[in-house]
Formats: sequence, C-alpha cells, structure tokens
Amino acid sequence: MPAASLRVRDLTKRFSAVDGEVTAVDRVSFDVAGGEFFTMVGASGCGKTTTLRMIAGLEPPTSGTITMGERDFVATPAQQRNIGMVFQSYALFPHLTIFENVAYGLRLRGVPRAELERRVSATLALLKLEPYMQRHPAGLSGGQQQRVSIARALVYEPELLLLDEPLANLDAKLRVQMREELRALQRRLGITAIYVTHDQEEATAVSDRIAVFDRGRLIQQGAPETIYAAPATLYVADFIGRANFLPATLATPGAPQAGVLLAGGLRLSPRRQLALAGEEAGRLARADDAIVMLRPEHLSLAAAAGDVACRVLRVELLGGLVRYRVEAAISPQPILVETTRPLPGMAEGAPAWLSLPADDAIVYHR
Repeated sequence: MPAASLRVRDLTKRFSAVDGEVTAVDRVSFDVAGGEFFTMVGASGCGKTTTLRMIAGLEPPTSGTITMGERDFVATPAQQRNIGMVFQSYALFPHLTIFENVAYGLRLRGVPRAELERRVSATLALLKLEPYMQRHPAGLSGGQQQRVSIARALVYEPELLLLDEPLANLDAKLRVQMREELRALQRRLGITAIYVTHDQEEATAVSDRIAVFDRGRLIQQGAPETIYAAPATLYVADFIGRANFLPATLATPGAPQAGVLLAGGLRLSPRRQLALAGEEAGRLARADDAIVMLRPEHLSLAAAAGDVACRVLRVELLGGLVRYRVEAAISPQPILVETTRPLPGMAEGAPAWLSLPADDAIVYHR
C-alpha cells in the first residue's frame, strides 16, 4: 500500500504573551509526498518545531488545515493519528529493559502478547538492537539509546514518522553516522518522514526536500541542491551553506541583466538575478543598489593573474577542505575561498589575486 501524503495549508499558531500576542507560525503551507523525507530547517525560534507539534497533535493550530491522505488531522485526536515521534531527548525508562521500553506503548494499547513480541523483535532486529534487548538504557551508548527511541516510534507501524532534532545530543562523528542510518532506514521502510533540525548540513545531506523557516514563515522549499544553487533570499543564501555577499551597483539602473559594478569599478555580468522584497529590500538604500552572492567554492585564488588583488588573512585546514579568508577592496568583510587542497604560496599575509566567476554569481536587487 503506498504511503499517504501530508497536506498543510495556511497553518498558523499564535500564543498569548505578557506583551501581547506572538505569532509562532504564520500561514505555512506545504505538501509532503508519500514516502518522502521532508526536512524543516531554520534557526531556533523560527517555528519549525511548533509546526511539527501541530502535525503530531501536541499543539492545536490557531487556524489552517492539516490533511493526511483523506483524513482531517486537526479534527483527529493525537492518539488516533498513527504517528511515530522521535524527540531530542531519548526519554527512555531507566528501570525497564530495551525490550520493555520498546514494548511499553503496545502494552498500553492492549496489543496481544504474541503480536507484541513479534513487532518488538522485528523492530529491534531492524535497528540492530537484538543483542541488547535485555540490557537497561544505562548500559548503552548514546547512539544505541537513540536507536531505541527510534524503535519505540516505529514499533507502532506508523504511516508518518516525525523527528524533532533527534541527533542533537550526539557528538559530531556519531551524528553523521546516525543521520545516514536514519535515511537508509526511511528508504527501506518507504515511510513518510518529517524531520526538524537547525543544522543545515544535516538537512541537505539526508532530505528529498527541505523547507527553510524564518520568524514563523516558510521562506523557501525545494530540493536541497536547488535551494543551495538558487536561494530565493539573502537569509536562505546565508543559512544554507556559506556565502560571500559583495555590495554592488547596477551598471544600468533598473536593468540587473546588464550587470553590476563592484567597488573599484570591476564589472560583473551574472546570468541570474533575483528581486528582494520586504526587510531585505530595505538593506538596499537606492534603487540601483545590488548585492552579489558567490559561494566560497566557486572563487579562485592564485599568486598572479585574477580579477581582484587581495591579501590572505587566515588559512583553515578543515579535513578535506581548506578555507582561505582574504581581504579585498570589493568587500568590507573578509571573503571566503574554499578549495579541496592547499594552494602553493597562499600563506597567511601573502598577496594574491581573486577570480570571480560571473556564471556562478547571483545578483539580488530591489
């Protein structure tokens, strides 16, 4: 049976506060296809977790609709939504064995013993926890405890799996391992999954699609590669990956397609132009102002021959990545350049030349 799809329309949540009403989620709409891994990402307080809690039935919406298949989720009690949920905290019962932790919810539902044992054993096997079923949580590592919390959510055989910052308590290396395991498990089961994280690398690594939230609103949604390559706003460009923002002026006022002039008169003719609105448009004081965005990996650094003279401020070795911070007249902030290996002669303090590829640049204008 194909997995059911989720449809969210104009979802809004307002809370009362001492200083007035606060809108935590503001008219959010999106669809999640059956079997899709969909991630909501954004800074703390952006509304992603509140949206997840409304889908789970843990928080009533102020307005809007949530539909799973043909069912109205807003009118369906949380315990009847057939949802599995994994939280940041493992919330395991320390006095129960792993088997009993996973079986706990099924016992409350009155599942017959034979069926309970079948489902718990199958779920523990799926998550490679069979050798530990008679241990207590204190005898497991953090990664193993998180697997138990995932098993507890999956044992219900839910049609929708919700994950709220499930890897936040793990160390960096284990987080990478666990996110890959989660993704492989979701694909194997074909279950519809909605994931919440503030870690943009985590979001882009595991998701079919991501939704970027900011101050209660869904700013942009799409495939990770699309959002990274063509962020619709400066916020999205800055949040998803690293970006250089260079102040510029339209070469021909009102015609961004004619190219821009950077500080010092360097002309650049990017193929892509995007118009800003609201507060972000207010960052551009004049109608002919613009901002050029370039990803660090698209820039080139050399000892001679390039577009702009610069000086190396800092060299950072980050495993398989080398990040250079350089200063140049075209930017008031240090410019980031990233390469897969160290560049000869590019020591800290060294003079250099920066090359700016117009084809990889995006011009944001009013």
